[in-house]
Amino acid sequence: MKGRGSGSNPHNRFAALLKEHIDDGWGENDPGQVEQPQTVALVNTVRSIISYNQSPDIPFDRSINPYQGCEHGCIYCYARPSHAYLDMSAGLDFETRIVVKANAATLLKKELSAKSYRCAPLALGANTDAYQPLERSHGITRQVLEVLQTFRHPLAIVTKSALIERDIDILQQMAQDNLAEVFITVDTLDHALARRLDPRAAAPKRRLQAIETLVQAGIPTGVLVAPVIPALTDNDMEAILQAAAGAGASMAGYVLLRLPREVEGLFEAWLQQHYPLKAAHVLSLIEQSRGGARYDSTFGARMRGSGIFAQMLRQRFDLATRKLGLNQRDNLSRLRSDLFRVPQEIAEKSQTQLSLF
Repeated sequence: MKGRGSGSNPHNRFAALLKEHIDDGWGENDPGQVEQPQTVALVNTVRSIISYNQSPDIPFDRSINPYQGCEHGCIYCYARPSHAYLDMSAGLDFETRIVVKANAATLLKKELSAKSYRCAPLALGANTDAYQPLERSHGITRQVLEVLQTFRHPLAIVTKSALIERDIDILQQMAQDNLAEVFITVDTLDHALARRLDPRAAAPKRRLQAIETLVQAGIPTGVLVAPVIPALTDNDMEAILQAAAGAGASMAGYVLLRLPREVEGLFEAWLQQHYPLKAAHVLSLIEQSRGGARYDSTFGARMRGSGIFAQMLRQRFDLATRKLGLNQRDNLSRLRSDLFRVPQEIAEKSQTQLSLF
């Protein structure tokens, strides 16, 4: 389907009943035509906005996702299975039925103002992209940034959208006090491949341009080579790092392809559709890097993998970053948590409300 990553809508694993479409030949539409699903914004209110984790694999213990589901439609997205908790599919539903958390900024003020809250760097868009296309019309991410700026709260953003340039005014001011850093995700420099992998994300060259724009604005910016797909995108690793360093990036990271739950079947179907001659080789290398399975959720291994191929990736990444001067200690961003404060007007309002009791 044009502009979509998944070509199907597999059933929700929690569903009590399964539906199967059967064509009896009496349909009004041309059998050769495929109905193009439209994006639907499901505006909703949520009960909490900061999510906490205890994973040793990631450098933050809290995050905010203004949206659930992602219109970018990346076929490999590890967040796809989370749509099952909304009684929706990890396939087309994930990229066409997007939950918009309308009260995100209001909730964030409340949670940051709590006496029990202890400040630490917060990740924005760790599960689904905070700058996906719907952000242009809803602006939830912009509202969240305004709250974080007011509270002087440190944050790190991961995105593959050039829309982040819209918020340079806020990020630039925060970066001056070491309160903001950005990572732009680039998985390949091949535009044809990127169009199939990330159908509604910014083109690779546009992402590199965003890195340059952010760096020129004084915002610490890095590149995340993710996911690295064996025999499909891994050959681009050094070229991506070089291009990002040339654009001014000072930090870099990478993640080996992850295929949790429904993502495994969706990705295999995508491979068979677009790269049938490579499919067996790609899947074989994935299994070699995951202890014989398609996915390994073990802490310490799920991001990097194991085995000879995974070890080779680590060596290539380390060598390339050393040559390019990436991840040098003097260039790394150091987010500050000691500047955090609850704005006086919010603190006073809270005290006034408590006095009523």
